[in-house]
Amino acid sequence: MTDTRESDLLDSVPDGLLIGGEWRPAAAGATLTVEDPATGKTIKSIADAGAEDGMAALDAAVDAAAAWAATPARARGEILRRAFDLLQERSEDFALLMTLEMGKPLAEARGEVAYGGEFLRWFSEEAVRITGRYGPNPEGSGRIIVSQHPVGPCFLITPWNFPLAMATRKIAPALAAGCTVVVKPAALTPLTTLYLARLLQDAGLPDGVVNVITTSSSGAVSEPIISDPRLRKLSFTGSTPVGQKLLAQAAPGVLRTSMELGGNAPFVIFDDADLDQAVKGALAAKFRNIGQACTAANRFIVHSSVAGEFARRVTAAVNDFVIGRGTESGVTIGPLVDDKAVAKAEALVQDAVARGAELATGGSRIDGAGSFFEPTVLTGVTPGSDILREEIFGPVLAIATFDTEDEAVALANDTEYGLVSYVYTESLSRGQRMIERLETGMMGLNVGVVSNAAAPFGGWKMSGLGREGGAEGIHEYLQTKYTLTPA
Repeated sequence: MTDTRESDLLDSVPDGLLIGGEWRPAAAGATLTVEDPATGKTIKSIADAGAEDGMAALDAAVDAAAAWAATPARARGEILRRAFDLLQERSEDFALLMTLEMGKPLAEARGEVAYGGEFLRWFSEEAVRITGRYGPNPEGSGRIIVSQHPVGPCFLITPWNFPLAMATRKIAPALAAGCTVVVKPAALTPLTTLYLARLLQDAGLPDGVVNVITTSSSGAVSEPIISDPRLRKLSFTGSTPVGQKLLAQAAPGVLRTSMELGGNAPFVIFDDADLDQAVKGALAAKFRNIGQACTAANRFIVHSSVAGEFARRVTAAVNDFVIGRGTESGVTIGPLVDDKAVAKAEALVQDAVARGAELATGGSRIDGAGSFFEPTVLTGVTPGSDILREEIFGPVLAIATFDTEDEAVALANDTEYGLVSYVYTESLSRGQRMIERLETGMMGLNVGVVSNAAAPFGGWKMSGLGREGGAEGIHEYLQTKYTLTPA
């Protein structure tokens, strides 16, 4: 990839805030810088919004709300479909942009473009399938009409790890439902959202329907928006502690909320598992996006009779990984997003080893430019280790063992989180029992990646509220009205 290709792409990304259809600087003139985590170098400076800018964005969303809600569903859907088509045309630009600002290998970034685009296509089709019902009441004295309506202006807060897919997963159903939005991308990876907003303009989206504010002062900008009575919906993807704070802020306004929060996914391998498939699934579930995914397998719970062989195979595969800048040919592991992520991974590994785990490979930060950490395999991880309780968000595969099915279930459920679980077994009846017994909102049975635009994404317990994607996704942006008419 040439420097000219990268610089031309970065120059084409808007550097302002999108408010009411206009790209503008921050009111105070502040800017923030975006860095390439593979080099530590600044790649672009963009507007750094303050509270005044956030409120201007909400004003624009409120002003556009009535007209957008009245726009025919077919017209809303066709704008989303045009956006999907434009994304396919510009897929290489979006993939490169994500690699530059987030660090993931280019091949994985291309995969995110495909995944993120599916939310545009799926909800372009769901827009025309918003329905209600009509019928007599049981007494025969009247007729019941149940109708669905846009919930109103929405505030969408997206994370840094999947900068395209997390934006489309929220924006697409909101627009399909007839809602206007203010989007606040993460300060670490805001460029993809800005580029997506420009694409939505090109697709014919009316001014003010989507507004984008980038800021380094998330709390100061978000709190006034959330406390404004005109806002009717808050959607957030990120850590559980931040989600709890946002829920508290949303409570006075009784806002509709969607919260996709932290995970601590168990990856359970039984003694009858197909180990070839289990290793393949483990590599995908753990090292996709350099381990920086809420759905990443966090705790590998492996039957003691196969744990040694599984560890041997997965360690051999990890040792074949190619580490480097995501734009380089053949790279399979890029940098972590910043030095804080490296420090966390290092601390978790050191704690596990101190408590008796053995380091099969990796385990250290990589010196030099960028925030790189060695892909790591730990075996014999003991109860009480921090790595079994905390979300790793890095390329560290930690193996613990079990002997009975009941023990495996107890270990898998021994967490306050419940986003996703993975199970490998050749037994149909055992697989069915795991579906019924594991306390997670999603499950991969003999598969290592579960995300799909046509499926409801979300968790149980401290992993969140609501669902994104699937037929369920659009209902997060609709409210129900019941009307009674006389017979």
